[in-house]
Amino acid sequence: MQLNELNILVTAIGAIALFLGLLSDYFRRHWWTSDPLTAMLLGILLSPVGLGLVNPSGWGIPTEVVLEQAARFTLAIGLMGVALRLPRNYFLNHWQPLAVLLGLVMPLMWGISGLLVYGILEIPFWQAMLVGGTVTPTDPIVATAIVTGVVAEDHLPNRLRHIISAESGANDGLAYPFVLLSILMLKRVPTDALSHWFIHVILWEVGGAVVCGVVLGYLAGRLLEWAEHKQTIENSSFLGYSIALSLTALGTGKLIGTDGILVVFVAGMAFGNAIRGNERAEEDNVQEAINRFFTLPVFILLGLTIPWQQWLALGWGNLVLLVVTILLLRRIPVILLLNRYIQPIRNIPEALFVGWFGPIGVAAMFYAGYSLRETGVEEVWSVSSLMICASIIAQGLSATPLTKLYGKYMNQKRQSATTSR
Repeated sequence: MQLNELNILVTAIGAIALFLGLLSDYFRRHWWTSDPLTAMLLGILLSPVGLGLVNPSGWGIPTEVVLEQAARFTLAIGLMGVALRLPRNYFLNHWQPLAVLLGLVMPLMWGISGLLVYGILEIPFWQAMLVGGTVTPTDPIVATAIVTGVVAEDHLPNRLRHIISAESGANDGLAYPFVLLSILMLKRVPTDALSHWFIHVILWEVGGAVVCGVVLGYLAGRLLEWAEHKQTIENSSFLGYSIALSLTALGTGKLIGTDGILVVFVAGMAFGNAIRGNERAEEDNVQEAINRFFTLPVFILLGLTIPWQQWLALGWGNLVLLVVTILLLRRIPVILLLNRYIQPIRNIPEALFVGWFGPIGVAAMFYAGYSLRETGVEEVWSVSSLMICASIIAQGLSATPLTKLYGKYMNQKRQSATTSR
């Protein structure tokens, strides 16, 4: 990367953070856009298809590797913020709906996505299932832009905001077994792949991640309370402490061979549960601002590295069909089918809302880059990047109007109930 391009990127990141910080309330109320969408459009503007100010192909590093690592660190920061934003003991108190979302909805989303790719692109089955695995997890970074802010706080009940955040946080790490099973089936004979997947991936990489996250988060919480009791820490250090914990958990999880993304989220949940006392609302507000600054760069990078030629190679018919069918069929029918078992969802409009807002984002970037590096299947990146951009556009533009529409529906329902009395 040339020094001039680096300075352009630094300027762009700082400028968009300032711009969105000053106008975020106005944008969300009136422009029907989101931070990820705005950042992605800025990346496209700076890219060779725009003003040509930054050219990632000249950096000497494969763009998917850059995005994979950028997405990995972005997820770590974002997941810690999501975990700390949830109420204490949220997973223990809402284990049943989360079990349905993670144990039933998520595998069905993988199966539907993979079969759609298999049927439309006519690529080998396990390659299609690998693509399906990368776009399965709902993204906490994009979801944060949907469930936070003035519009969401005014119109969405906490039960829906929390369940969307909790699911998107947990299933980022839990998508790992689906991706790994597909990779193993492509690289090994089926019996060897299945035994390795169950013993090494499920028992150690996923199970070990949960144990590691609980231990790290609990110890970090207790050490923070000890430091505050002994007055060895300043109040302003909490934000830095939580970011340091997210990076420690990410690195530790990888070093011991577990699912590092899952370690971060579990550590954040355990850390939040271990902290007693005040809710630290002021620190949470600062953390949201810091999260915005850390998460915007990856969407600028996405805009810079969109594989336009690979998209065109799919053919316009396949391109449109993939976007429409995956966005509409990957999640909505499953949520509608199982909504009675997901307690925070109380009616069909809420099921449609939760079903639609299962965005594809940073987690898909990470898994697509990882999968492409492991298998060389080009369709992983071309389809995943297509779905990421389509999801950011569709759900970013619809978040404000649909949230307001839901709020209007709930107000009319309450008025009807009051009148009937």
